[in-house]
Amino acid sequence: MASAVEQMAANMNWGAVAKATELKKRILFVLGALIIYRIGTYIPIPGVDPQVWSEIFDQRGGGILDMFNMFSGGALSRMTIFALNIMPYISASIIMQLGSALVPQLEAIKKEGELGRTKINQYTRYLTVFLAAIQAYGLAVGLQNMQGSTGSAVINPGPFFIISTMITIVGGTVFLMWLGEQITQRGIGNGISLIIFAGIVAGLPQAVAGTLELGRQGQFNLLQLLALFALIAGAIVFIVFMERAQRRIPVQYPRRQVGNAMAAAQQSHLPLKINTAGVIPPIFASSLLLLPLTVIGFIDASGGSDTTALIQRYLAHGQPAYMILYGALIAFFCFFYTAIVFNPKENADMLKKYGGFVPGIRPGEQTATYIDYVLTRITVIGAAYLVIVCLLPEFLISQYSLPFYLGGTSLLIVVTVTMDTVAQVHSHLIAHQYEGLMKKTKLRGASSPRGARGRR
Repeated sequence: MASAVEQMAANMNWGAVAKATELKKRILFVLGALIIYRIGTYIPIPGVDPQVWSEIFDQRGGGILDMFNMFSGGALSRMTIFALNIMPYISASIIMQLGSALVPQLEAIKKEGELGRTKINQYTRYLTVFLAAIQAYGLAVGLQNMQGSTGSAVINPGPFFIISTMITIVGGTVFLMWLGEQITQRGIGNGISLIIFAGIVAGLPQAVAGTLELGRQGQFNLLQLLALFALIAGAIVFIVFMERAQRRIPVQYPRRQVGNAMAAAQQSHLPLKINTAGVIPPIFASSLLLLPLTVIGFIDASGGSDTTALIQRYLAHGQPAYMILYGALIAFFCFFYTAIVFNPKENADMLKKYGGFVPGIRPGEQTATYIDYVLTRITVIGAAYLVIVCLLPEFLISQYSLPFYLGGTSLLIVVTVTMDTVAQVHSHLIAHQYEGLMKKTKLRGASSPRGARGRR
């Protein structure tokens, strides 16, 4: 995909991958789970006329629905059991992480270690079901109010349709949540990210074909089309570069007594990623924007009030209000998530515990302050990078009607998830090779003459 990813893949010994039984099982499990997910995106919700819904979706597309459809892997445009995809779970995770930072009771639970994380995860699942039920209700009511040229989108409207649709969609969301957790535990990579990744990748060929069709229709000339794909390639290279960029804080360890020997002083570094938050901020920002607008769009499908129409118009893609709000949310979650995943005080205490120190900085509180200062400055760069990558394609999409699959958020997800998955495969491969080397060493030691004398 890009030079760094290709280099990581080239460094792998694919023959060794074939010999790594555990790694093969994990990869096959991930592929099987993603195939099941893709099959589910084609199972329709009972009671919905697919032809009428397809007509309505084409008429109402081009805005927030297309973006939601991208994250759902096309499930929304087909109105299937995975229409909401994993987005309610992401929204619930945002709320719980905000709550863990703002609510003392939740913060105390989070500090309980593994037991606390288990409780937080359980609360997140409950909240996912609640949010999915609200969105499913709005979806069902909105479908009943939608009319196509040949009739209603729902074959038999009524309470039974609303209840059955809610059960079906909530069940689909809960199943995807469980499937993502299984991929994380028994497969390779982050399951939730891989599910979103699979949905985006599945739509990329159609997006490229649609872009070429726009060129054939005269919306682009050949030079503009080449410039567009060059821009996408440049964005991918820029994403890879920024995702691998680090600020290394030098760390020194003094000479110390180890048994009867004196260990020499050592020099190391504390790596701080420019984008510590990864792909989480754009996903969180998109999820928060999609949650209210989707409910408004479907409940208000029959005509709606002036207020909801005004909200939808100003928050449409490419509009200044949408761009400002989207960029502000990305920047906020970049700082917020970085503060959650990296604690300068804990790292400073760990350095002090093992005798390490930053040259010119006193160990302890001053080291924590210095690390926090450096982290804040590089997070500004990381947040600016995410905002640029996500907003520039959004502007092009709004101006030239490009498919949402070619947007900055989708490219960011595809590139970062690919890099993370390849890195994890590489680490599993190294671990397998290390285990094989240790087994060979033990066998050689057991078969040597000295080993035989030792057994006597």
